[in-house]
Amino acid sequence: MSDLDLLTQSLARNVKHWRAVRGFTLDVLAARAGVSRGMLIQIEQARTNPSLGTVIKIGDALGVSITTLLDYEQGPKVRIVPADQVVRLWHTDAGSHSRLLAGTEAPGPLEMWHWRVMPGERSASDPHPVGTVEIVHVTAGELTLTVDGTDYLVPAGASATFEADAPHMYANQGDVPTEWMLAVSVPPAR
Repeated sequence: MSDLDLLTQSLARNVKHWRAVRGFTLDVLAARAGVSRGMLIQIEQARTNPSLGTVIKIGDALGVSITTLLDYEQGPKVRIVPADQVVRLWHTDAGSHSRLLAGTEAPGPLEMWHWRVMPGERSASDPHPVGTVEIVHVTAGELTLTVDGTDYLVPAGASATFEADAPHMYANQGDVPTEWMLAVSVPPAR
């Protein structure tokens, strides 16, 4: 079984599980996530590989991390994520990518990412639920962070925190690759 097949089946199983835990019908989850009921049915039947944006919206609506949605093993209280099991969820032909390094559910979803964006590239994000906070630490290059239409330059060695319930974008306007670590904390679903 390929990695993609494993992720598709894990996503199907975990979306069904967390939808049941939350007591959401397909229609309720579709409305909360802003995705179609048909898309949710395809995801729960492991018949599609949704975009990263769709998976994020579903995770946000369920109040769980992407790690939880894609997790194919239920492990002990300490979980080591080997380098070869880190999930690359977004990439471009030029070499930009994001990798979900680890995540947990206490008290709400908490994720740690490694991002790399090549010169001239960017990645936009829809607003997350109210109360979501992101922490960025740039390790190489300079990140142009846009939050709610305002640009902020974050050079290597610097960090930034922001409320991620507004549209935001990560961009590299420089001439060398930009890399950063990103932690995302989402409040528990109510």
